[in-house]
Amino acid sequence: MVSLGSWNTWDRMDFDDAVKLVARAAELDCAFFDVAHYNMGPHAENARTDLIFGRAVREAGLARADWRFCGKLWLWDYPATGFTEQMETSLERVGVESADMVVVGDYLDDIDVERVVTDVAEQIDAGRFTTWGVNNWRFTDLRAAIDVARGRGLVPPSFAQLKYGLARRSMAEGRYYAPLFDSGELALQASDVFEGGVLVGNLRPGRKIGADVGGIRERVAASYGEVRALAESFEATPAQLGIAFCLANPATANVLVGVSRQAQLEDNVGAIALLERVGAETLREATAHLWLDRDVAADGTW
Repeated sequence: MVSLGSWNTWDRMDFDDAVKLVARAAELDCAFFDVAHYNMGPHAENARTDLIFGRAVREAGLARADWRFCGKLWLWDYPATGFTEQMETSLERVGVESADMVVVGDYLDDIDVERVVTDVAEQIDAGRFTTWGVNNWRFTDLRAAIDVARGRGLVPPSFAQLKYGLARRSMAEGRYYAPLFDSGELALQASDVFEGGVLVGNLRPGRKIGADVGGIRERVAASYGEVRALAESFEATPAQLGIAFCLANPATANVLVGVSRQAQLEDNVGAIALLERVGAETLREATAHLWLDRDVAADGTW
């Protein structure tokens, strides 16, 4: 499934265009929205993207049952700013009573794993969401969270939102996380697929983008020519190739992309047809040489 993120997206669009994009996403069976409240912690952005999305989804006329909402719980100010306060703020800003799931992140060192698991369980009991995942957690803490939850009869994390794409694969496909995906214990939510736009030709992004783990972004940018040529050989766009690669991994539940124009959404959804036409094995073989972070730690110790 192609899913839509909210970081630097809805607040960069005309509101009418946002409404049309939400409606079209529903028509294309892509009405899965990762919507976060970004105004807390050391990286607070005073963003309005969640407010705009909430208005847009109502204006588009979507019933709550027609779309899925993946929220965020942040660890920056936690536990000073607890999960109840965060969820109440986020739900109020979007204008709904509950999310379908949440991601707990960004990852910080020295997480009190047992407290996080317990506090997440309280939110589930309160009906604010039903399932949860982690964002780029160190494997040892993820494993501990699963074990604590199961030992106490609580809901364990069921998915991991990880940086994953043509060039950056080590965390998702390395020896730590991969067994959890292979066993079905976790599902993968692929994020930062295009490296902030670098892998679709925006080689010098003019906006804030995700962290460059392992310091490989210059190499990623240098690989764009190969990505474009390979995409053309499949009669596809670089965006379609990048998304299709992620979907070719059986562990992938959804691929999170940031779009600010309907044309981008239409193009991205074309990845599904590319995967069906070419096949997962062929795509993975053809893109194997683009893996650039093989030497970066795969256990989440960034």
